[in-house]
Amino acid sequence: MIYHVRHQTILRYAAPMRLARFNLRLRPAPWAGQWTSDYALTVDPVPSTIASRPGAWPVHVARLVIESPIRQLTIESRFRIGVADSAPPEPQPDDPTIGAVAKAALVDRDMSASAPALYLYASTRAPLLAEIGDWVGDGLDPERPVVAAALALALRIRAEFAYDPGATDASTPVADAFAARHGVCQDFAHVMVVALRLAGLPAAYVSGYLRTDPPPGRPRLIGADAMHAWVMLWCGPTRGWIGFDPTNGCITGNGHLFVAMGRDYADVAPMDGLFVGGGGQSIQAMVDVVPEEEMA
Repeated sequence: MIYHVRHQTILRYAAPMRLARFNLRLRPAPWAGQWTSDYALTVDPVPSTIASRPGAWPVHVARLVIESPIRQLTIESRFRIGVADSAPPEPQPDDPTIGAVAKAALVDRDMSASAPALYLYASTRAPLLAEIGDWVGDGLDPERPVVAAALALALRIRAEFAYDPGATDASTPVADAFAARHGVCQDFAHVMVVALRLAGLPAAYVSGYLRTDPPPGRPRLIGADAMHAWVMLWCGPTRGWIGFDPTNGCITGNGHLFVAMGRDYADVAPMDGLFVGGGGQSIQAMVDVVPEEEMA
């Protein structure tokens, strides 16, 4: 499957913004099972400098510096991406247990950006909350097969948490979203990451895109797609990293387009930084994920 992705963000300021430094994490990092080509980043007005570099995790970072007063900033990211046209992985009878994976993670000597050891412990946006462990109960018992148990957890989050875009924002602590049992994909991914790490499992937060299909008989809406978040779980040296989407209660497939992976949202936020002046600001984002065969 080949897709064309366009992600446009428009920032408007109530008063002139005099100086700004932004980090963008919009270019997909390399990941098994997908490739990216024809990446283009457009910024209007043109910033003083744009510098790109790989991040500490599987993430690409572009640093923008703006030194002239502006009232509006438009950022557009475009690329072509191919993903393996294969069925999502499924639980297998010989999958390792949760306990076996937890032990394997502690002795794994990999020190790369996707090393399981980097995703075992609490992080700023994913503290190890005891209440989440109590809620999981024996759902992540050490004797359970790891893939089946993680899928069951994703399904439980989907069933017990309400998707409510107005209930939380990017700064909402995971404890608040968990207590209220509502939120968006970011909140659900954080809950699942915390639960898995409490069981001793390497769990990472993933930012990417999800190909969505319109209702039968209806045209695809321009800009209807959005950035999405899910969880990557290291399932042992044989199974490796497998994606789980708690918002949709499934193992990720070829409609999930990987952009970046980190310990939590803070590591992979599409955009962050600081600015001087500007007063209040508003942000408008539009994302299109279009199969290549529809581009003709």
